[in-house]
Amino acid sequence: MKRKLIIIGVSIAVLFGGFTLSNILKESKKPPLKNKGVFTATVFAETIKNSTIPLDFTATGSLEAKNRVEIYAEVQGVMISPIGSFKEGASYKKGKPLVAIESDVYRASLMSQKSSLQNLVTSALADLRLDYASSFDKWNDFLKQIDVNNPLPPLPEYESNKEKMFITGRNIYSTYYNVRNMELTLAKYNITAPFDGVLVEALVTPGSLIRPGQKLGEFIQPTVFEIEAPVSASMIGFLKIGQKVTVTSTNNDSKKWIGEIVRINRLVNSETQTTNVYVQVKGDGLEEGMYVKTNIMATEVENAYELSRSVIFDKNQVFVVEDSILVQKTIEPLFYKEKSVVISGLKDGEHVLSKLPTGAYPGMKVTIYTEQ
Repeated sequence: MKRKLIIIGVSIAVLFGGFTLSNILKESKKPPLKNKGVFTATVFAETIKNSTIPLDFTATGSLEAKNRVEIYAEVQGVMISPIGSFKEGASYKKGKPLVAIESDVYRASLMSQKSSLQNLVTSALADLRLDYASSFDKWNDFLKQIDVNNPLPPLPEYESNKEKMFITGRNIYSTYYNVRNMELTLAKYNITAPFDGVLVEALVTPGSLIRPGQKLGEFIQPTVFEIEAPVSASMIGFLKIGQKVTVTSTNNDSKKWIGEIVRINRLVNSETQTTNVYVQVKGDGLEEGMYVKTNIMATEVENAYELSRSVIFDKNQVFVVEDSILVQKTIEPLFYKEKSVVISGLKDGEHVLSKLPTGAYPGMKVTIYTEQ
């Protein structure tokens, strides 16, 4: 009996000791408590230094000849220009023929009308000698000057209404103006170059039948060009006619020309809020259709700073660092560039974020990154 009690007591003691040891081991496996503190983020910032900043912008466009003529026919006939002429790329001097249309039939009709005018004046001279002796010599000289191969001379001035009525009754005036109209039409059978230039489009060849209203080609002067540059409507007030502009080739930045603003369109595009400014430029190396960049200086802004567009939020808000705390400030955007914006509203010496960290908020504890 005594032995059985001893065994029970030892068993109880072993169990109690095992339970106690298990609790001690569990307590030893608990992770140590972390020290709770305020999180401090490292941010990138730049120091504000306001200055006078030029507001300039770049626009890309293609060159178009300032002097450009689309050639249309006003009469009908067969093109009789020399074979091999009227080809794209051909150069012509001012006044040289571009297109010649066969005009023999029309010319013969014109000569017939001039002959009729001569007959009318001749038949009127006898009556003029009797009734209007003072006017006889001038009409006789007019008759002598009429040549079927040359343009008509000017009509003599009438001395009285009676003389005017007499000449009108003989159909001299109507015939004269009919002949003058035919002379002007005959001139349209030959189209000449309005200036020194190059044919850039040819739609007909010698032997083609040409009809009134038909487009024949396009002629340009390859020495003076214009560029159409879209500009923000807010900047138009800073631009003026005659302002100098730098023009650069898109393929080679070393090639530069000086142009000037010649026209400003006041119509604002409702979708893009831009309007077109036209820049005239000339010089060696410029060609029709060539892509160029225009750098236009609008104005200068005093007490301003240029900041990356990526750090501006809610249109006009930025973060500055004051006593290691982020403070939200309102700025005034003055001019937007492709990747930056010219602003005002910050003081010299303030530290504005140059990169916006994720989750930034006013009052956030930060430290400014500095290179070691």
